Amino acid sequence: MSVTDEITAIEKRFWQTIVDKDAKAGADMLTETSLVTGAQGTARLDREHYMKLMATGGWELRSFKLSDVDVLELDPNVAVIGYKIREDLVVDGEKLVLEAADASTWIRGADGWKCALHTESVLGDPYGRDRKAA
Repeated sequence: MSVTDEITAIEKRFWQTIVDKDAKAGADMLTETSLVTGAQGTARLDREHYMKLMATGGWELRSFKLSDVDVLELDPNVAVIGYKIREDLVVDGEKLVLEAADASTWIRGADGWKCALHTESVLGDPYGRDRKAA
């Protein structure tokens, strides 16, 4: 199996843990401490904190689809994946679709691949002009 196929499968497996609401399985795929960045800023998460966030969120991921996947193998034990994602969600009781560009950094250790960094950027105008008030 190529590194691209392996990392893509692992990334999809992580997303599936969110759909399945299996916070423990998702937490087990993270490094002891990891970083997450997105529209709300940057957060440092340990596995316990991640599980609490998954249990208390006011949202539900129903399904997801990755596209335009690209994997960069930095060395045999470090790989970065970038892709577009479509997320079908329920947030505060309302269905919505989120389209974003995501990236994750995976590090291979004695216990397999673990995610050390995940980023998500909502797709749209890079200057936010599509979100300004009318």
